[in-house]
Amino acid sequence: MAILVLGLPGSRAQKATTALTLEDCARLAQSAPSSVTRARQQIQIAKYGIRSAQANFLPQFSIVNNFTYNSPLLFDHNAFSFVALNGIREYSSLATSTLEVDSSGRLRAILARAQADRDAANANLALSTRDLKRAVAASYYRVLLVRRLASAAQANLKEAKGFEDRVRLLVNAGEASQADLTKASLQTVVFDQALAESTLEMQLANHELASFWTTNVDLPLELKDVLDDPPSAPKSALPDASYLQRPEFKFFDAQAAGYRASAHQARAQLLPQLNLSFQYGVDALQVTSRDRGYAGFVHFEIPVFDWFRASSESHQFQQQAQQVETDRNVAKRVFSKEYQDSVAEVNVLYRQIPTAEEQLKLAQENLHLSRIRYEGGEGSALEVVTAQTEVAQAQITYYTSRANYLNAQAALEVASGR
Repeated sequence: MAILVLGLPGSRAQKATTALTLEDCARLAQSAPSSVTRARQQIQIAKYGIRSAQANFLPQFSIVNNFTYNSPLLFDHNAFSFVALNGIREYSSLATSTLEVDSSGRLRAILARAQADRDAANANLALSTRDLKRAVAASYYRVLLVRRLASAAQANLKEAKGFEDRVRLLVNAGEASQADLTKASLQTVVFDQALAESTLEMQLANHELASFWTTNVDLPLELKDVLDDPPSAPKSALPDASYLQRPEFKFFDAQAAGYRASAHQARAQLLPQLNLSFQYGVDALQVTSRDRGYAGFVHFEIPVFDWFRASSESHQFQQQAQQVETDRNVAKRVFSKEYQDSVAEVNVLYRQIPTAEEQLKLAQENLHLSRIRYEGGEGSALEVVTAQTEVAQAQITYYTSRANYLNAQAALEVASGR
């Protein structure tokens, strides 16, 4: 028991400090209420719609109980006044079964519409899941980037303060000018302001990422830093039409199918409709079981003229289906452009990473040499301050290029329909 009790805090602490990967963040975001949750609920709604449409093909059963009172004639109390009724008091208790024979195709059109709604809901779930993952990825890489920039800003501030202290000592010893100290002090102030901005940006980025699954957004997230990992080379070129696998096209297809089904349903109002009905029970002037019986009804309706109402509704839905087809063709061009842009961006950013890394190394070496020359009296404070600025800029370029490449890879996944 003591071992278990003592072991719990350690296990919890170990679990709490486990660094979150991008996949972990995406999983947490999908488990929290979001657009993905609504999309899943929409699928359940669509499934119930299909079940309801399928029930239309089956016989419907009901028990109907009625009591009718028909006032007698004023001059003859044994005769009822309303001719259309059967007596002064009529009792009816009937078990009724009705079946609509889908002679016009109306029920099949309703079922097709429900199935199209289900397909649209499935496509919407894929879209919502993909967009949520993409948003989480962008936020995740933003947190990693601003944390690196904040860390670099802190190191640059430390370097600037160290140089300022060194120049102040030289000024006090009469070996440096006040102008050198002013330049060094100004650089310290600039880097201190950059650190404050980076710290704020780091907090805001943490809030944005944590808000995908929790309300405690101010708690710093423990994330796995992948910016220093060797960048993976761009994947081999995919077929130019790979963007056609995007879930948007499935959503377009489902929308068009739904409108076509609605057009068929409207057109079915112009076709003959057959209904069958069977009743069993009591329909008599008194309540007695010996009067029970049954009856069958066949109802066959042939529409003649409705002032083009059904035809207009059908053409309306057909036009909406054509409108979706137009949107689909427009989307082809847009998505083709997005795919080619993403491929080009990934390739260019991948080639920029080694250049940015070499720029950072050279800037750091230049700063080191500038400090040596200044200490030896061969260089100026301006050279050191300029070198410090170049290091800071090189750090921004280096980490930004890595974060941009990871973001571009995620964007290519979306653009290629993977």
